[in-house]
Amino acid sequence: MARSSTRESPMIEIKVHPRGGSNPPPPSPSHEFKPFKDWDSWLVPTIVFINVFLFLVSMFINNCPSHSNKCIAPGFLKRFAFESLKINPLLGPSSTTLVKMGALEFKKAFEERQEWRLITCMWLHAGVFHIFANMLGLAFIGFRLEKEFGYLRIGVLYVLSGIGGSILSSLFIRTTISVGASGALFGLLGAMLSELLTNWTIYANKFAALLTLILIILINIVFGFIPHVDNYAHIGGFFTGFFLGFVILIRPQFKWINQKHVPPGYVAPTTRSKYKSYQCILLILSLIALLVAFVVSLILLYRGVDGNDYCSWCHYLTCIPTPLWTCSSHCSLWQLDKQVNMTCLPNGRFNSYMLEDPNDTIEMQKLCLELCS
Repeated sequence: MARSSTRESPMIEIKVHPRGGSNPPPPSPSHEFKPFKDWDSWLVPTIVFINVFLFLVSMFINNCPSHSNKCIAPGFLKRFAFESLKINPLLGPSSTTLVKMGALEFKKAFEERQEWRLITCMWLHAGVFHIFANMLGLAFIGFRLEKEFGYLRIGVLYVLSGIGGSILSSLFIRTTISVGASGALFGLLGAMLSELLTNWTIYANKFAALLTLILIILINIVFGFIPHVDNYAHIGGFFTGFFLGFVILIRPQFKWINQKHVPPGYVAPTTRSKYKSYQCILLILSLIALLVAFVVSLILLYRGVDGNDYCSWCHYLTCIPTPLWTCSSHCSLWQLDKQVNMTCLPNGRFNSYMLEDPNDTIEMQKLCLELCS
């Protein structure tokens, strides 16, 4: 998704002061005035490489032919063969392999104190289709942003947005695992929107750019309503990136830039403030919103709060059933030692189970699927 807006060429407002009846020569046209630095993009290609490399590692570790005779293309791909479509419709490894490598799973992340899964899950992908879509989106969005704002700001934005997506996903998804860079990518989209708003005065065709960007965001969110897509991570990543954009992608106003780069013999309008008042207000409000959201969410997660218990319709945010498909099973859990009480959210059915290992996520996924079928 290419950036749709264009930035106006900065114009230096000048007043000419005559010297002995003659005007100073105009600035040489060969020296183009660039108010912002153009960065080389190396971080985004590195992120793409790491994601692709880790996907190949996950397929190597999975080694489908060693535990199944229903693999896809085992003769050609050998140990890199895909799991059957029934196990993984995205052409990739099994859930067990992804959990071993750091997939996000609520019990392991917050009950077993493996919080690092909030970060590692964004570097793993469930299949070929999954990683292709994410890396293509990262190339379209990330290259442009890194070229404009540099590797440090985009790196911070990418990682924190991914963590924000993981946190919201953990609040609602308890019986399945979550992997993928989608939360971080939606964070970049959210940051593009807030960057356009906070730097509103330096853009041409403002409303056309805004409407185009909103349309792109809505289209991507709508795709999250189909099965096997974690839209909670998308939404969490988007709002994290949206608020972060007001903080780290803020640009100085042009009057301040002009007075720093005015050619000799010219006088530019002066200003004492580097940023406009509304930019500072948005920055402060966004910082407060981010801190409150992260702190409250983490407190709820460590207390074991299940968001589904307080929002009976929220499961529709990640999948809407249609005649073309049925949604993945989503269940709320209440656990006492080895007894697991499970309620299927789509149909409201309830049942209790005794598990030898109450932390066996794969077994709970199967029970949830049976309960919702």
